[in-house]
Parts: sequence; C-alpha cells; structure tokens
Amino acid sequence: MPGIYIHIPFCRQACHYCNFHFSVSQKRRPEFVKALLKEIVIQKDFLYPDTNNRVPLDTLYFGGGTPSLLETAELEKIFNALHKHFSFSPNAEITLEANPDDLIPEKLESLRELSVNRLSIGIQSFYEDDLRYMNRSHNSRQAIDVLNYAQAAGFVNITADLIYGTPGMSDKQWKQNIMQLVKSGIPHISAYSLTVEKKTALEVFIRKGKAAPVDDDQSARQFEILCKIASQYGYEHYEVSNFGKKGYFSKHNLSYWSGEPYLGLGPSAHSFTPGVRQWNLANTCKYIDSLKLGKISAQKEVLTHEQQYNEYVMTSLRTMWGVDENLVKLRFGDKYYKGMIRSAQKYIDNGKLVLSDGRLKVSQKGMFFADGIAADLFA
Repeated sequence: MPGIYIHIPFCRQACHYCNFHFSVSQKRRPEFVKALLKEIVIQKDFLYPDTNNRVPLDTLYFGGGTPSLLETAELEKIFNALHKHFSFSPNAEITLEANPDDLIPEKLESLRELSVNRLSIGIQSFYEDDLRYMNRSHNSRQAIDVLNYAQAAGFVNITADLIYGTPGMSDKQWKQNIMQLVKSGIPHISAYSLTVEKKTALEVFIRKGKAAPVDDDQSARQFEILCKIASQYGYEHYEVSNFGKKGYFSKHNLSYWSGEPYLGLGPSAHSFTPGVRQWNLANTCKYIDSLKLGKISAQKEVLTHEQQYNEYVMTSLRTMWGVDENLVKLRFGDKYYKGMIRSAQKYIDNGKLVLSDGRLKVSQKGMFFADGIAADLFA
C-alpha cells in the first residue's frame, strides 16, 4: 500500500517544543506551491520502477508545519497535480494535519470538497496554561469548538493530538483532556510525551531557567493513565503513541511501520523504497530555488543489512503486532535472530517484553520504554 507524504513547512507561530522543519514567514508561499507542483511532475515515477504497472496509491498525507494554513485555491492546485500524475484507490485515506484555529466551518467544507477524508487536529491540550507553555496558536475555546465543527461538516475519521507531561498539568487535568476527546466520539487519539529537543525554544528556556523542566515520572504516570482510559473506552493501543477504534487505525502510518514504499514531497520530506532512504533538504528557500532550476535538493542512503534490521526492529516493536520471529530469520538470518533473542531475554524476564505465537512484543508494562528496549535489540 504505497503512499505520498507532503510537507507543508509554514506555521502561524513557532511552538516551543517543535523540532520539525517549519517557517513562520509565509512570504514565499506562492513560490513554494509552484515548486511543489514541479516536484510532483519530476517524481511522478518514483514509486513505479515499472512504469507499466502503476499501482493505485492507498494514502496521501499532508503534514508540516501547518497544512491547514494553505488557502483552498492552493490546495486545489496541489490536488489537481496529484490526480494528473498519480492514481489513487477509491477508498484512499487522505489526511490533512490542521490547527484548531484554522478549521472554521467554511474551511472544513472546502476540505471535504477536495476529497480530504481524515483530519489530524493538533489540539495538544484543552487548558490555557498548557497551550501558553507550548506557545500554541489556538486557545482552549477553539480546541473545544473544532471537534464540533469538524463533525458537523461530515468528518468521521478524525484524530486529535494531545501532549502529556507538561509541567504544571495535574493528573486530574490530564484525565479531563483525554475524556474531552472520548466524549466527542472521535475514533482515534494520538498522544505524545513532551520531549525537550535540542535547538528548540523550550530547550533554551529550560536551560536558562525561564521554563519549568519536564518531569519523567509525571510523563510515565500520565502515559499509564492514558492507556487505562483508552482501553476502557474501546480504543486499541496499536502503536506506542496511537490509539484507535477498529477500522480507524492510521493507514498511512501503518505503511511506514510495515516497510511499504512511500514518496515524500516538500522540504525535509523523506522517501523510502526497499533498502533505500531519501530525504529532501530541510530548507524551504533552497528547496524553492532548486526546483526553479528543475532540480531536487535531496540526499540518498542505501541501507546496509544491519540498518534494515535495526529499522525493522524499531518500527515493529512500537506496534501491537511486534517483531515477527520468522521474518527476522528469513530476511536477516540466524545470526540476527539469535542476537535479538539474547538481548531480549532480560526484558522478557522482567515482563517488559513478551514472546509468544512467533512474535516478540512489548508488554503494557514496557510500552513507555519501547524505543529504549528496541535500541538494546539493535545489531
């Protein structure tokens, strides 16, 4: 199930914790759209080594940045170019990331007309103190209203992001954040631990004593609260940060985790074909200028056998399906399999990993530590 990811790099303001590629200046937005249209043409055969076998795409994902900042006319140009050069399956999942302050009823109606059928809304919190700490562009009222607006516009497949571990957020407030989404009836929740990334505003503020530091114990505790409530209300914990009701798991993200090929368009976007990873330069101005010359500023890496194994372990162990023992043996060989089991044994003994029915999975006890456990299983 191949898919396309499009990175829209513009934001209304900079969230303090964000380390993705973005720009708060929108002066070159019209030029960016023109550049993106050129890249679509240049990359139209990327997913099709055999141009006579153009399999319809199953997913399209607009991420960022803030894709919802684009005007309807800009999105329409992008969709027209995509449909001209790619074919999509009739039930393709088409996701657009959005901020609550952008999704007014008129905007939602236009997104529906453009065939967007899944919204990923960056709510993060329903509390003003949290939103100010993170420097989000919306307020709590907009966070509450946007879910009603989206559902009234006919959207059913909706996911919302929350962030836990924010300094000062009590467990009671965190429960209320989760329950606000549960009561809305949306079928999917993504929740992320607040992390302090290097070279972000949050990292600088904490280092200078201008912001409260993140408490790892608070984050771990609030993750447990999240898992418990999600389970009570029928959300399956199918990936470390993702909870969905049956039929509403993210198809696009599932394709990442299962090693399917995908094409990334836009500055900083990554692409993948079996054994090869490619990424565009994380610089919007250079991205635009290169495409004016008909070129894409990108780097490519041919993955070693060891890198492919490590990537498989990392992505698989984060999911409810875990690592397939037979796949490891067949694809990577006995040496890698035995090394994996040897490294996994201490986690099996302490209950953080479970080995059963030919699969190595992270238990609920180990889920919060999945990335660290996976790293210990690397070759």
